[in-house]
Formats: sequence, C-alpha cells, structure tokens
Amino acid sequence: MKLPNFFLARVHALWQEKGPLSTALLPLAWITARVVKARKRRAGQNVPEPGALPTIVVGNLLVGGTGKTPVVIAVVQHLQRCGWTPGVISRGYGANVGARPRSGQGLLDPAQFGDEPALIAQVTGVPICVHPKRSQARNALASDFPAVDVVVSDDGLQHLALSRDIEIVVQDGRGVGNGRLLPAGPLREPPEKLAEVDFIINNTQDALSSEQSACRATGLHTRLPEQIGMGLQATTVENLTTGTRVPWPDWLGQHAAEPVAAVAAIGQPSRFFSMLSAAGLRLSTTVALPDHHAYAQSPFATLTEKLILVTAKDAVKCRRFSDPRVWAIHVEARFSDPLWLDRLSALIAGVAQEKNPESIKL
Repeated sequence: MKLPNFFLARVHALWQEKGPLSTALLPLAWITARVVKARKRRAGQNVPEPGALPTIVVGNLLVGGTGKTPVVIAVVQHLQRCGWTPGVISRGYGANVGARPRSGQGLLDPAQFGDEPALIAQVTGVPICVHPKRSQARNALASDFPAVDVVVSDDGLQHLALSRDIEIVVQDGRGVGNGRLLPAGPLREPPEKLAEVDFIINNTQDALSSEQSACRATGLHTRLPEQIGMGLQATTVENLTTGTRVPWPDWLGQHAAEPVAAVAAIGQPSRFFSMLSAAGLRLSTTVALPDHHAYAQSPFATLTEKLILVTAKDAVKCRRFSDPRVWAIHVEARFSDPLWLDRLSALIAGVAQEKNPESIKL
C-alpha cells in the first residue's frame, strides 16, 4: 500500500527531530537494529561469492528517494567514456518481474522492468537486468550480455547477498535525519555505515553545507569517506507527443509567463516543484503522486493548463497518453568535484586487474 505524499512528507519532517513520537517508537527501532545485526551476521557467515565482474552499488540509508538514479546514469556514462562496457542491475520496483531475471536493452517497457531501469536504459543505452535477488540479476546480465565488463547496481546497499567492490551512498538535504532506525527514524541501517562506503554524494546545491551537515548528523568521529556535492541541472525539455527537444533556457524564455501544471511521481515531488518555481515558472497546479505510480490512467485529463511538465522518470510511462501539452524535463547531475568519477574509474580498473590480471582499462 502506497501512502499519500502529504503523509510521507509529514513523517519525514517528524523524522528530522528526536521528538516525543520518535522516542516512543524507539523500542521498535531496537527491533530493527537487532534484525539488521542478524542479517549482517548471517552475511558474514555466508560470504557471497565474489562476482567475476567488478560491481558498484549505488544506494542510500534513508527510506524514500534521494537522487540515486541521476548518479547511476552519471556513473554509467562516465564508464562508457572511459572505454568500459557497463550494465545495470536493479530490483525492478513496480514491475512484475517473475521468478527469473529479466534483461533487455534500448527502449524498455516500464511495466516489465520498472520506471527507473527503463529510464536508465533509454538515456544510456546499456543492458539492464532486473530481479529482487541482485546476484541472480548480475549472473543473468553477464550471461545475456557477455560484453559487459562492469556492473552498476541501482539500489541494493542493504542487499547483502550481492557481493560488491565499491559502495556509493546518495544523501539529500535530510542527511540521516534524526539518526534513528525505522520506525523511530528514517534509516534502514545505522548511520555508522557511512564510514564504510567509498563515496558519499550529497544531493544539494551547497556542497560545503551538505558535507558539514552530514558530519554533524552522523556523529562519527572517524574520517568519513570522500564526499561530493551534487545538484541536478535541467538541460532539455521534450514534448512527449512530437518528440521535439528544446534547450531548457530557450523553453523557459518562451513560456515563463504562462501558467504551468506540474505532475511528479517520484520520491520527493516537492523537490521537482521547487526547481520549477526557482526557475521562474508560474506553477498554477501541482500534482504529487506516489513514487513509482503506475499511471494506469492519465492524470492530465482534468488539468486545464496548456503546458504540463513531468520528470523524465514519469515520461517513460506517460508517453503513451499522447497528450501534446505534456513536456518532460531532462536533468543531468552536476558535481562539486567532477574528477571523483575519474577516481572511481581508477578504483574499478584496480578491481578488474585483481579479478582478471589480463584485462584492465587504463
């Protein structure tokens, strides 16, 4: 059951503080802690077999969206530029995957693969494989696409059955919230996990503030992994009926004075609406739908605006409605230190050399 966005927003606001309700829920959070410890203990006793392919996991500690998909796309595209042949694995949330992993490439049906994998495949062109058990998805990906030489897992930080070589955590302005585990706080596992990962991406325009808040919120006294600030920059706008693409500044120049409706079915719809308002658009209507909303019916029929904006993630499901008013905004991740991707590629090259000394990307 998907909870309404206004309720989720309220819950996340409460999770930012150690208030009375959070404190009352601490006994349940202690149960969560015991479950997490038990899972890690079992994983330590049954160490997953190392994958033949170097594997990067992009995940988060916080429930809800933090901006993982743009990071996955940026990582994949950089690996491609460096000469790698990456593939992506994912749970395929929202899709009826079935007992066997499902793989594909190109324009994928979001009902079969999930909206985020379909978007990643569309933007990058890389092979995709989805299954709740990520290790099975990786094996199927390697079998179906033998040219793949590095795997990027979209989510799966807590999927301990999947061996991994590099971990990237994506956070947003909420940091780790009140630092407590579910349901007393927003965390899937203790904040100390941040000290174990390789990179922390802070999805906020202010890289310095995000780094400082992350250090304060975690309460860690050890040196944290490398932290990079990230912001999302709109690049182009695409009409979902005609396929016409217009640079974002040009589109703004043409329509800034017109009333616009915005629809979003993402983890943090308010972030999308705020981006549009900050760009100077007149948002007359905003529709926040649950993350991974199926779009079984068009949500646009009741809207009277002549212009409707959606995210690229929504676009993979909304194109079939053929509503000429609907435009999708395509964004790219911008990093406070773009060279972190070079360092990531160098780490992967070292891993690949260890796994197969005869094959290395320079």
